[in-house]
Order: sequence, then structure tokens, then C-alpha cells
Amino acid sequence: MLIDKKLLDNLCGKAKASPRLRMNYDLRTSSDDQSQRMLNALELGTDIPVHRHPDTAETVVMLRGSVKEMFFDIVEGKAVKTAEYVIRAGSDACAIQIPKGQWHTLECLEADSVLFEAKDGSFAPRNEDDEFHGEIIEE
Repeated sequence: MLIDKKLLDNLCGKAKASPRLRMNYDLRTSSDDQSQRMLNALELGTDIPVHRHPDTAETVVMLRGSVKEMFFDIVEGKAVKTAEYVIRAGSDACAIQIPKGQWHTLECLEADSVLFEAKDGSFAPRNEDDEFHGEIIEE
């Protein structure tokens, strides 16, 4: 399968039309595939809650556009930002590895942004304990 401009443009069009302002494209070869590989098209204004993946690291590679990836620690019931990184396609910082269990989110910085995302093991939906819904401190 070729990942080309036509595929990315199509995926970005679907993200624009989605109420969530993002759209995933599954790259697994079958439902039995024990990996997680996907393209994720993001539009300005998409809302991704602070969350974590307790059983897997996450690798993000920007193919188009840019995002700001933010890391948090949960302290006394609040999410306190500990780091942020701008990841931009074609730049010196075009990818990031998010450690297993790290609380994080991202902000889309450019329309038509697309990232490649990979995680260990088969897909498991996040449970309520892995999404943060309290106060966020961005000091």
C-alpha cells in the first residue's frame, strides 16, 4: 500500500467533515494483527483529552503539518504540564516517543496535519481511569 498525497488529502477531507475534526486510517493488515499502526488526520480545533496508555509506549511521526505534544503529571487531582514539544513534518523534530503510562495530549497547530502513530500490542479502548477530566495547569 502506498501512502501518498491522494490518500492523505482524502483522509484530511474526512477529518474536516467529522464533528471531532480528526479521522483515523487503520494500517493493520487484519483484525488479528497484534500491533497498532494508523494514520491520524487532525484539523485545527480538534479536542483530545489528557490521557495515558498504561500498557504501551506510543510513537508519533508527523507526515504533514505540525502538533504540540504536551506531557503532564497528575498532582493532587490536577494535571500539571511538565513538558511540551512542537513536532513538525520535515523538521529537525519530526517525531516523538511517548513513554508507557505518560499522561499526554496534543494540540493541532496546522490544518491538514497527519501523523503516523504506532503502539505495542493489539487495540484496547481507553478506560475511564486513563482519561483525565479535572483541572489542567499549564505553568
